[in-house]
Amino acid sequence: MTDATDPAARYEEIAEGLVPHGAVRSEMFGMPCLKDAEGRAFAGLHQGELVCRLGRDTPAQAEALHLPGAHLFDPAGGRPMRDWVCIPLVSGGHWDNFAEAALGARR
Repeated sequence: MTDATDPAARYEEIAEGLVPHGAVRSEMFGMPCLKDAEGRAFAGLHQGELVCRLGRDTPAQAEALHLPGAHLFDPAGGRPMRDWVCIPLVSGGHWDNFAEAALGARR
């Protein structure tokens, strides 16, 4: 595992692991993101947090939102994206699981 204090390095480690499973590196809202084979974003790195599209009211979303500091993604301020959850670096050990869940949710 990479340096646990560097969110960009941790994100890159996760991205590298998901590319063989069909993930494609891209950008969304000016942040690095991962897209599925159909070109739909499912994860990204925003302000040092992993952002994952887990789906509204899913068990994965509920689990993610119970992590310390996790919250709905609100890139513009005032209009949270209810399918997306931001997971802070303090829970970086869980990033792999949620990124994989987000990719699986897109299939």
